[in-house]
Amino acid sequence: MSGAEASKNVVPPAVRPPLLRLMGLMKPSRAAMAGALLCICGFVALNVTAPKILGDATDVVAAAVMGGSFDAARFVSLLVPVTVMYLIASLLSWAQGMLTAAAVQGLAYRLRERVEDKLHRVRVAYYDSQSRGDVLSRASNDLDNVAQLLNQLLGQLITSLLMVFGSLCMMLIISPLLALVALLAVPVSALLSFAVSKRAQGYFARQWAATGEVNSLVEETASGHETIKLFGARGLMADRFAVRNRSLYTAGAKAQFLSGLVQPLMAFVANASYVGVALVGGLQFLAGHMTLGGIQAFIQFNRLFSQPLGQIGGMVQLLQSCAASAERIFELLDAPELSAEPATAPDPATANGRRGAVSFEHISFSYRPGTPVIEDLSFTVSPGQTVAIVGHTGAGKTTLVNLLMRFHEPDAGRITVDGVDIAEMPRDALRQNFGVVLQEPWIFTGTIRENIAYGDPEASEAEIIAAAEASHVDHFVRSLPEGYSTMLSNGGEPLSQGQRQLLSIARARLSGRPMLVLDEATSWVDTRTEVLIRQAMHRLRSNRTSFVIAHRLSTIRDADLILVMDHGRIVEHGTHQTLLARGGQYARLHEAQFAGSDEPGLPLDDAGAGAVR
Repeated sequence: MSGAEASKNVVPPAVRPPLLRLMGLMKPSRAAMAGALLCICGFVALNVTAPKILGDATDVVAAAVMGGSFDAARFVSLLVPVTVMYLIASLLSWAQGMLTAAAVQGLAYRLRERVEDKLHRVRVAYYDSQSRGDVLSRASNDLDNVAQLLNQLLGQLITSLLMVFGSLCMMLIISPLLALVALLAVPVSALLSFAVSKRAQGYFARQWAATGEVNSLVEETASGHETIKLFGARGLMADRFAVRNRSLYTAGAKAQFLSGLVQPLMAFVANASYVGVALVGGLQFLAGHMTLGGIQAFIQFNRLFSQPLGQIGGMVQLLQSCAASAERIFELLDAPELSAEPATAPDPATANGRRGAVSFEHISFSYRPGTPVIEDLSFTVSPGQTVAIVGHTGAGKTTLVNLLMRFHEPDAGRITVDGVDIAEMPRDALRQNFGVVLQEPWIFTGTIRENIAYGDPEASEAEIIAAAEASHVDHFVRSLPEGYSTMLSNGGEPLSQGQRQLLSIARARLSGRPMLVLDEATSWVDTRTEVLIRQAMHRLRSNRTSFVIAHRLSTIRDADLILVMDHGRIVEHGTHQTLLARGGQYARLHEAQFAGSDEPGLPLDDAGAGAVR
């Protein structure tokens, strides 16, 4: 599939605001949200009814104080229902909280699933353009922030809005004049809230972006702590951390300051409203237009009206923080994905009874338009052959094998495996035919047994041990107190770098896949371990089509075909002996590496495949 065709699969940017997209993801929790809404409606109805009843009870007491008789039966008949109403309201509030939490956690669960799935479907270029710490921050910190704030705000916001509406209706029933006085606070509150929230939005966005930058630096420091100490760069890293930490502090402090400013401003406006209501209400009482109980009830309703208004103003700031985090999450979810692929296709490992015939046909590829990395590259590999790929940094060695395994799609040309165009195969079906040994082995947290059996979880104990013995792993594993049950962590501790590499070779061997990609990993180990790794890799390549990204020419002397790459083109090809006899670029590379020659040539990249495209 061409790059133009792949670009058609890019997910278009979201049109809807992030908060609306979040609400759309809550559809599977409709039942819980409907139940929570019913509880909120009941809670609000009871709370806006109770003050009117209490006002009537106050009028009973006021009548007795003014010389009339005290109607104890009516007084009790008013207080008992109010008590029951407040008790039921508390139970409804508890139920609403439980249902809202269930709905929000369901949203967080589905959002985590989408993010995890997306991380497997984004293009490799996405990880090249994003720091690992920022990606982790989006998938963890931002997602947790969204879940916590929605859990805190969702029910509270609906409750506040309904409480404002219900109390306003009751105030209009009791006294339209006093209601008008109370309503004067609304536009003032709205203007203050808008002015503050407009400035706070940018700081919340900066805060979460800065959080990602801090996490990225912490991750780099933790993974490279030995190098940092060896080069005495602790002060440099501390300075870098101080700059990013200061940026996070500044953005966070300003965001929280503006967020915290809303509540005091709302409280001041609410208190001013109380003063106005008390003044006008007193005049209404003296004029005989309102009873004492009516004024008391109205003041309670005014509190129920102004308090939620202030809460809504504060919640606007938190919603902005939630929106900022949600936007970062949706930026990840909207990142360009891998191109579409067929649902089914023939398995190249068994097609026509062949195993591992590979053909590159006029392949061209570029990471950026106008800057080709590979141009019109063609070659053919027979089943069982070992192909070594050598060249300087940026020559296109790793890009070539990434194209073979469809981590990238070519701009032109096609690649076939056993005569099947890999663009017509699902990526998972294609990659099930490859075993991979990287220069920096990936060891996950788990036992040695689990790490070896990663490519074949159903493997028996005997098969695991056989793969370990053939890869020179068994002897050092048995020297460990817990043997194959030894738990590995932090990328492979307590094993050495060479032992981790042998472990990854055992993993590839056990998987039994017909093709191999070997990113030679002997540059970081001692001579004895290098010999063991070379022996293990030689056994591993037996009867398998192998692609070896070579940094040390001593490891590829027995290769069936050596490809010398330069700026995305194959400039030489042949066996070790024929290339040496030709006296070309390969010969210069060989002489520079083994004789320490300074003559013109392109030294091999021993820095690691991670630096090579």
